[in-house]
Amino acid sequence: MRRTSRIFVAGHTGLVGSALIRALKQKGYTNLLTRTRAELDLTRQEEVEAFFRQERPEFVFVAAAKVGGILANRDFPGPFIRDNLLIQTFLLDAALRYGSRKVLMLGSSCIYPKHAPQPMQESCLLSGALEPTNAPYAVAKIAGLTMAEAYARQYGLSSVSLMPTNLYGPGDNFDPQSSHVIPGLMRRMHVAKLRGDEEFVVWGSGEPRREFLHVDDLAEACLSTMRVYEGGELLNVGTGEDIRIRDLAELLAEVTGYRGQLVFDASKPDGTPRKLLDVSRIKALGWAPRRELREGLQETYAWFLRYAAAASCAA
Repeated sequence: MRRTSRIFVAGHTGLVGSALIRALKQKGYTNLLTRTRAELDLTRQEEVEAFFRQERPEFVFVAAAKVGGILANRDFPGPFIRDNLLIQTFLLDAALRYGSRKVLMLGSSCIYPKHAPQPMQESCLLSGALEPTNAPYAVAKIAGLTMAEAYARQYGLSSVSLMPTNLYGPGDNFDPQSSHVIPGLMRRMHVAKLRGDEEFVVWGSGEPRREFLHVDDLAEACLSTMRVYEGGELLNVGTGEDIRIRDLAELLAEVTGYRGQLVFDASKPDGTPRKLLDVSRIKALGWAPRRELREGLQETYAWFLRYAAAASCAA
């Protein structure tokens, strides 16, 4: 992947896509192809075809996806399976037929079986039942990874598929209806602090454990593997460390300055009891995350205060 290669970052305005753009620019890549959803609807095959026919991207980062937390996955399962299936199918097929050299696909740790052995190795995929709250999303992402593998085996389309853990960082989605756990808690704690709330309710028992990775660390992993990895097998991307949701909430209270009492509502769903990735395979390639969780949360909250607080808290 040369500095002048034609590189398409699908979903460049999202959390992962914007981190990829930052990383590519920092490393001197100059021929970046981007389109907003208004300019290119990735769920419309004719639009994807026209884009690839005109631009002929050599390297494709598939960072576009329909994503959300437990609430969004529960209430809108249709779009989660439909949109992700369409985006992946049209991008991979166009990459093959218009001569792209390599495609990077992104899965997610949440598509591993609900009760997979911990830490989860790449071989755990498809070894057991999925977590019901996000099964439509998981099925779609598994289909995309399988399609990439099939196209590599039959047609020789080079691809790399990464399985990142839970992500957070600048550019995250703080919408109260569709956000993941860190931005959702961060926004609500910020509002609770401003209102002077004495109690703050967290969904679930607080006992499940989750692993979190700063999105800029993921971007570094994407660039590194796109350049050097030709193994064709899945690669987990994470920190190799996890934290209880209860402890995460306490850490977020410190970061945001919320002083009230945390209350855990055990009547709400916990989701998967634990999700921790075995990241030995990607670390053997020379990659490792650079940010500690507290540092990353402080950076994310500073971004939220500067760019998102006014809009998201008015919603």
